[in-house]
Amino acid sequence: MSARRGLCLLLPLGLLAAVAGCRQDMHDQPRYEPLQESDFFGDQRSARPLVEGTVARGHLDDDEQLYTGMVDGDPAPTFPFEVTAEVLARGRERFEIFCTPCHGRTGWGDGMVVRRGFKRPPSFHEERLRNEPPGYFFGVITQGFGAMSSYAAQVPVRDRWAIIAYLRALQLSQHATLEDVPPEARAKLLEAAP
Repeated sequence: MSARRGLCLLLPLGLLAAVAGCRQDMHDQPRYEPLQESDFFGDQRSARPLVEGTVARGHLDDDEQLYTGMVDGDPAPTFPFEVTAEVLARGRERFEIFCTPCHGRTGWGDGMVVRRGFKRPPSFHEERLRNEPPGYFFGVITQGFGAMSSYAAQVPVRDRWAIIAYLRALQLSQHATLEDVPPEARAKLLEAAP
């Protein structure tokens, strides 16, 4: 009987040992090290390419004009959203932070770094730049141009458009005529003139 009792005690212990030996936790599972070779896939790579059309969460940049400044391969002739007083205020704030060191507060290219010996940027009031579409400026801010480096990492997309809206307001302020002033404000302006 003692052999039978011993067998009865050993059997559960044996089953427990067998089950414990098969245990697999999440922290201890089969996996590949980064860029490790694999026999499973035909190309021998364990790192799989992304499925075509995959978009990282929060990065669906499906508005071509908003995110590239282009429309059908050309610089966008218009803004991708309505330009409001809030957009202009934000543009002015961002312009004064990022643009005035080189371009100056009014866009003439006479910023503080120019006064300290850096290369003078072109004036935003030159005829050539006054005639460029908004998408052109978006491209310059995003990719850089000449001595100007890219500001894509510092200035978010919507702020770039806000800066361009404020830039257009600056350009208009330096080249406006009396006909550009609304009729109700024109009378006040004429009364205030000497």
